[in-house]
Amino acid sequence: MTSPTNKTHDLPTLDALTGGAFTAATSGERAARIREWLATEPTAELMQDVFRELSLKDKGAARPLRERLDELRRAKGQEALAAEWAAKAEALLAAPRIHVADAMAWQRDAARAGAPLSREPLAGLKARLAEGIKAVEDLQTQAMVLREAAVLLAQRIEVLSTKSWQEAQTAMPALEADVAHWQEQVAHLTADRGWASVDVRHPAQIEASRQQLSAVWQAFGEAVAQAVQAAADPAAPLPPVPVWADELRAARGEAPAAPAERPGRPAVDPAAREAAQTAVRALVEQLETELSEGHGKASVGVANALRAALKEHGKLVDHRLEAQAQSALAAAGELEGWQRWRADQLRRELVGKAEALLRTEDGPDGPVAVPVLGGRKLQETLRQLREQWKAADHGGPGNHALWRRFDEACTRAHKFVEAWVDKARAESAEHRAQRLALIEEVKAFAAQAASAGGAVDWKGHARAVHQFSERWRQAGHLSEKAFAEIQPVWKAAIHAAAEPLERAQKGSVERRQALIAEATRLGEAPALRVDAVKELQQRWQVEAQSVPLDRKLEQKLWDAFRKPIDDAFQRKSSERQKSAVALSEHDQRVLEASRALEAATGRGDAQAIRAAMTALEQAMRSPSEPSSASPAQAPAPEPSESTASAPESGEGEAAPATTPPRPARPVVAMRGDDRPGMKRAEAAAPARPGRPGDRRGAPRADDRRFGAGDRRDRDDGGAASRGPRLGDAAFRAQREAWEHAQAALRRLAAQAHGESLTQLLQAWSARQADQVPSVQELGRAVTPSMRSDWAQVLAAAPVAGSDESLLRLEMAADVPSPADQITARRTLQLQMLTRRNDPSPAQTWGADVAQVLAGSHDASRARRLQAVLKVLLRA
Repeated sequence: MTSPTNKTHDLPTLDALTGGAFTAATSGERAARIREWLATEPTAELMQDVFRELSLKDKGAARPLRERLDELRRAKGQEALAAEWAAKAEALLAAPRIHVADAMAWQRDAARAGAPLSREPLAGLKARLAEGIKAVEDLQTQAMVLREAAVLLAQRIEVLSTKSWQEAQTAMPALEADVAHWQEQVAHLTADRGWASVDVRHPAQIEASRQQLSAVWQAFGEAVAQAVQAAADPAAPLPPVPVWADELRAARGEAPAAPAERPGRPAVDPAAREAAQTAVRALVEQLETELSEGHGKASVGVANALRAALKEHGKLVDHRLEAQAQSALAAAGELEGWQRWRADQLRRELVGKAEALLRTEDGPDGPVAVPVLGGRKLQETLRQLREQWKAADHGGPGNHALWRRFDEACTRAHKFVEAWVDKARAESAEHRAQRLALIEEVKAFAAQAASAGGAVDWKGHARAVHQFSERWRQAGHLSEKAFAEIQPVWKAAIHAAAEPLERAQKGSVERRQALIAEATRLGEAPALRVDAVKELQQRWQVEAQSVPLDRKLEQKLWDAFRKPIDDAFQRKSSERQKSAVALSEHDQRVLEASRALEAATGRGDAQAIRAAMTALEQAMRSPSEPSSASPAQAPAPEPSESTASAPESGEGEAAPATTPPRPARPVVAMRGDDRPGMKRAEAAAPARPGRPGDRRGAPRADDRRFGAGDRRDRDDGGAASRGPRLGDAAFRAQREAWEHAQAALRRLAAQAHGESLTQLLQAWSARQADQVPSVQELGRAVTPSMRSDWAQVLAAAPVAGSDESLLRLEMAADVPSPADQITARRTLQLQMLTRRNDPSPAQTWGADVAQVLAGSHDASRARRLQAVLKVLLRA
């Protein structure tokens, strides 16, 4: 679309070229415009400029550009590889002799290097090399077949030499035709232009078979001709074939020839015989050892050496050793054949595994091959299969047909490995870029923290360092080499970022150790100073909130700080419990009364609850006060120490009791700040109605209507009425029992209130005045006159109802009106503003209820009345 240029374009130019990709509002629009622009096939230089600018702004939109540039880069690399491997293939094809191993290694090495074997020209060269390899292998197969055919022809000639010469003469024309045909095939095979490329052993074997068959055939023909001549002429010499000669003698009437005497063996030197025996026996033992251990490759060499030794020393070896050697050679031949069969079996298993690496699935364009393993696992599997194939080749001769199948299957699977490798490299490059950017960000953060000095939010600093570490762990996979290169840089950067925090944490630990030492001194002091403990705890909290530490270390320091203070409070609690032993009887009575109150509360009987509350009040008074005494009565003065300890006089007369002097100011007991939930700085909350010690309604201390003496007597009586101080368990038990009882009474009152309201609405529905609840049931908000008015209107006939009364009731109870009555309510409120002397709805709500009850019963009006009375009857 555009002409290539070497200069860098500015943003407006690139935006105009890409159709507004840089000025698009969203990332999706930018990506769509980039794809449209890529459809016009721009140049690589222009795409590189656009990618350089766009990747800084939006990496997601720049991804199609990166993928296209990667494709172009891979295409260039593929072209270079294709040219390189095409030249190698041309050199192999142009050579006068095709090396099968080199041709097969070309395809394997090209696939490993990533050359595009599926595209031209490599696809055509691959096919030509495969044809050349196939032609050479076919020639080798034909050579082996002709060699076996020569052996069979020689065996036919040998078999005919054991039969009658007339039968041999009859079979000679057919045999002559077969021999001529074999020679023609050999001539045609050797004349092929690929004959020079076959293995060097095959031409030698064919030539040896030709010479052997020619010699055998020539001797056979001469023997047959000589037999025919001897049969025609009795004076002619007999043929050299013993069977034919005996047959001709019998035909002439001559006696059979006597067997020739076998000449005796010449004398052999005993030393030479012993040396031959030793050499052959050593090879036989070595071969048997290799066979027992299953060393097929080693046994082949030893067997060849034994055959050579038998050829050299066969005449000097006795029959027993020769038989042992022949048995070992036969076993070696069987092992060699078994190894060849086993190697082929292993190769077939490897071929099956290689072909099973891909499965065929139905795609939109037809069947497609899909790998069954992931990229890395597939790569490792291919490497293992090739190593196993090499190991199988060491155990026997090669099998080129199975090798072709195996190599083709591995090549097909290796394409997916190549795609995975390319993707992994791209991801690795992206992950490396992300990690480098993260390192730069950490360095900038460290520089900012260093410039801030002491004014640093250490919690935020620790959180940021932790987030950097998490981002580094989640930044994606890198190769071991790349990770080893970048890891030291990251460690240095994160250490520089965490170093200020580590220094602050070290100082915080030292300060906390000082606080722990101070807490230890406070805990060991004879008198526990609660204010000092609180101030020390506040300093600890300030330090803990300013500098964060490791959770385990912080918990360990906190436990060390808390232990001496807890021990001191525990010691104080123990002392307080010891001092409260004298009051255990009173506490027990309070506990029993509290349990009785809890049981009455559980039964839900209001009268029983009130009786149990009265009993609890009496139990909490002084133990010396009788249960029938009123709270205003003061208890009898307790005897002093002098009175209690005075010895009794004779004749039953007791010493006179001395009354302790009354203090100038009453001493009122106060609960210390060591009790749970109590603070010395806070004033005691007023007692609830009916609770022990409730002084509401009593004259104040500064009331001038009473004299000082009266106030002093009243204070003494109130202190005595509260009774002795309770223990912690008794105090908590009576407080909880009292609260539960009051909640139960409120719940029962609410239940009774709901029943009364329901009964009133039922009386309105039935218009029966006798069903209206009593004043006690309706509550203290209802007066007898109001109740009588309601009963009178219910006894009369219903009249037309008015919504104004309901609106006034809703305003009095401050409850919302229905949506269709909001306008009427606002109008009524405006009218009431103009009537200054009229009573408010809160003052006339009883009359308004009577007007509503005078009207006819309606479900919606009943719901509105019920919602109003729920509020008004509780007032």
